Amino acid sequence: MKFKLLLFCSFWTLLFAISCNKDEISFDAPSQELSFSKDTVFCDTVYHQVRSETYAVKIYNNEDKDVMIPRINLEKGAASLYKINVDGKSGHDFTNVPLRKKDSLFIFVEIAPQATGPEAIAEDRVLFTSPAGQQHVTLFSVVQDAEFYIQTPSNPNVLTNHTTWTNNKAKIIYGDLTVDQNVTLDIQAGTKVYFHKNSGMKVSGGATLNMNGTQADQIIVRGDRNDSYYDTIPRNWNSIKMEPASILNMNHTRLFGGTKGLDMKQANATIKNSFIHTFQEFGIYAVASTVNASNLVMNNCGESAIGIFKGGNHTYTHATIANYSATMGSLNRMGIFATNEWKNENGQTEQGALQNLNILNSIVYSDRDDSVNFEQTPGQQFQYLIQNSSIKYSGASGAGFTFDNNPMNVIQSFKNEDPKFVNYFAAQMNLRVKADSPARNKGALSIAATVPTDIVGATRTTSPTLGAYQ
Repeated sequence: MKFKLLLFCSFWTLLFAISCNKDEISFDAPSQELSFSKDTVFCDTVYHQVRSETYAVKIYNNEDKDVMIPRINLEKGAASLYKINVDGKSGHDFTNVPLRKKDSLFIFVEIAPQATGPEAIAEDRVLFTSPAGQQHVTLFSVVQDAEFYIQTPSNPNVLTNHTTWTNNKAKIIYGDLTVDQNVTLDIQAGTKVYFHKNSGMKVSGGATLNMNGTQADQIIVRGDRNDSYYDTIPRNWNSIKMEPASILNMNHTRLFGGTKGLDMKQANATIKNSFIHTFQEFGIYAVASTVNASNLVMNNCGESAIGIFKGGNHTYTHATIANYSATMGSLNRMGIFATNEWKNENGQTEQGALQNLNILNSIVYSDRDDSVNFEQTPGQQFQYLIQNSSIKYSGASGAGFTFDNNPMNVIQSFKNEDPKFVNYFAAQMNLRVKADSPARNKGALSIAATVPTDIVGATRTTSPTLGAYQ
């Protein structure tokens, strides 16, 4: 009995001591300014009524005492498009927020806006008010109105009539969007097309996809995550699949950030003044297809910028086809890969003639030994011409053709001379060449005359520079 009484008294003594210690914690008003992990939160571009991802700001108490922050609030209060979460509680206004000495706390930020026009700026500030003064963290986001195309079991998401997309609303695609047979989809200048993860577009046989951008108003085709982090990584969406006998006309378009860019099977594409970059596999994957491209800029594709399978008919004039990547360095990263063969969906090998592959007044370069790799099947036609072009080529890896002493197929071209790009990294990609580039003044005038202005409208009718930029 005596032992039980002693144990009982010890328990309450310990509990009392703990309670006293807790009560003894005192929080003072801050006497110094707080510090923050960032002073501005740049959120994704967000869409009408679609909640953004959550962003975090870390708040630091650098004082050697516990402090009580009198007030943390959104400047616009309940009218703000933003919501914040402070110490596990959601709202827009908080008082007496404790922060232990030399400690920190997270404030989480998100936005679920109402669009008031095609594109607007949503800005607010998180205010921190204390005797040390008022501080703030700026919240900033671009808000777009959007039109959604969502594939569900009851909605196959098929365009069955001629359709025109204007730039008054962003187009957001969930699942696959199909352009039906013999239907035309016109995408006008300045339109932004966003694909959700694992989503894509299929252009059916006989259908036409017209992407009619201008130099001033490019068409943007990308994944739906607009944080700048996602500008430089692939696999944010799938691809645009061009089915047999489908047609693509693409001008002043920027296509990036997926698994494959253009996934073509016996299709026809005319590409002008466009950028295709940052794809996990191929920027252009063409099976027995026809591609005519001019003023085309490509970079940062895991397998090859251009993959030509089962032959076809290809011409690239004043193209800059680079392939540099910090994120896909373990992959092949060729510039152009061409073969007569292709394995179909059943694993069977099919063959076809490469009727023409013309590389004219162009640059095909990377940090690999060979940017051009050909695999010719015996007995199959494999016709190519490299004229007035700069090629990265060593032949050491069996790249499949002879660059030197080949006057029928390689004319007035040169190899392994660094074109000296201004910046080939995807984050700040600028594939213009520097003033002392060996690519300057090397183009054939007769070829330049067929594309008399470069990708930004500069004339190239005299002393043409190789590639898409004069």
